[in-house]
Amino acid sequence: MSFDYSLDFKTIDFRQHPELYRVGKGEQGVLMVEPYKAEILPHWRFKTPAIAKQSSETIYQMFLDYLEQGDFVGADMARKFLQMGYTRSRRYANHKNGRKYQANPQKAGSEADQQAARQQVLPYDVDPIKAESAAIFKEKWVQAKTNPHYLQLLAAHRQKYEAKPL
Repeated sequence: MSFDYSLDFKTIDFRQHPELYRVGKGEQGVLMVEPYKAEILPHWRFKTPAIAKQSSETIYQMFLDYLEQGDFVGADMARKFLQMGYTRSRRYANHKNGRKYQANPQKAGSEADQQAARQQVLPYDVDPIKAESAAIFKEKWVQAKTNPHYLQLLAAHRQKYEAKPL
């Protein structure tokens, strides 16, 4: 099932209501699902490899703590922050200002305009420091997404909550 953007994220405590959480694709909802966003976001940094190492280790430990508590939503959110650490630092490794496209495809009017905007990729300006930060986050992200306990909780969550409509 897709991530449900129609929910009132300002009022829902997903620790109390895990049945409302949908995994979605990739990093969907990473900056919306509380209380996890508030718990994890302060630790999410990637400016230098040393900062990325500390950040990824802290978030990965949070991931393991959530697993130990049987808190799938927390574990999945920590996994998403690790993934976002990889993708964002990779973006900055490729594009110094963090902008991949000449114009923001999400602000384009039609589907055709969005597709056209995605063709206007800015030139690469490689930053090896951010690339190293990306590699650090990628290692922890892969550990998280392949963790056997996480995979069990993911399957159980999908079967219990996402296989049928609420």
